[in-house]
Amino acid sequence: MVSSSAPRPSATDQAPPEYRAVPTAGTGPVDSDGEDSAGEDSAGAGAGRRRRSTGENGRSRRLTYPPAPEPLPLPVLDNHTHLDFHDGLVEVGVAAALDAAERVGVAGAVQVGCDLASSRFTVAALEQDPRLLGAVAIHPNDAVRYAGRGELDTALAEIEALAGHPRVRAIGETGLDYFRTRREDAAPQHASFRRHLDLACRLGKALQIHDRDAHDDVVAILREEPEPPAVVFHSFSGDGELARLCNERGWYMSFSGTVSFGNADPQREALRIARRDLVLVETDAPFLTPHPHRGRPNASYLIPVTVRSMAETRGADLAELCADLRANTERVYGSWQPVPVGRTT
Repeated sequence: MVSSSAPRPSATDQAPPEYRAVPTAGTGPVDSDGEDSAGEDSAGAGAGRRRRSTGENGRSRRLTYPPAPEPLPLPVLDNHTHLDFHDGLVEVGVAAALDAAERVGVAGAVQVGCDLASSRFTVAALEQDPRLLGAVAIHPNDAVRYAGRGELDTALAEIEALAGHPRVRAIGETGLDYFRTRREDAAPQHASFRRHLDLACRLGKALQIHDRDAHDDVVAILREEPEPPAVVFHSFSGDGELARLCNERGWYMSFSGTVSFGNADPQREALRIARRDLVLVETDAPFLTPHPHRGRPNASYLIPVTVRSMAETRGADLAELCADLRANTERVYGSWQPVPVGRTT
């Protein structure tokens, strides 16, 4: 059961100044695939796209950003975000988003690509700010679209080229999605997932998995193929059974704001079961905003809300959890410090 206690507000109880800017006249949201329930995330985030202003239930969302939470006692890292995917009434640049996050104890983030446009954005963003590492891939739903146009092989070749950047530390998000693609139509997803797995193994990079309504098939493919250095279930949507399997296999579980939702008892069970050395935290921003701000725009500065919810669920000391999250994230992706000239990792 979710605690009724609300996250501690900041002294001003307002969104960070970067997220209170006056929107440009004449700009409005462009419809895109935005979700907001336990186990859901972006359906493919092309660079510069904007989340739609209504939820999946057709109701209008509150488009102002939530207040800044109290800073964490120790810094953590956002394991999965989409800085190219805009939401709300304002557009916030990479540096400004990371500035707001840093003030509340979020020291950096992994910017994740889902198609060619957003993966190109990711590599460009890595050149702008040392607080970012990156992941590039073709999202499973986008794999179906590329395959339908006969372009999947070409797209995956470019992903491999982009993945050679020294600050791209993961291949993802890739995996299977049976919510937006029927299982009987998912052959391109299976092929793409296996190709991404092979790429992560050949390049020695972590794998970020998108798993929506497809746990059994995702696990089956992971068991059939060679395993990369680290496997991360992004926005973990499984239950205690999957968490036990992750514990056995050493697969990381990254928890997003969904773990604080009222309908997320299975995810909270998984979080309690998860080995402390396999737990990560993420926003999947601009999606999956934690309770009590569910449905509003999400951003990395809201990670402390999720971390405090996780600490309560696990019965853990907040500072100790923060230290674990930072250590686990750096074990997966390596250091956020700039790579010296002549090195590639």
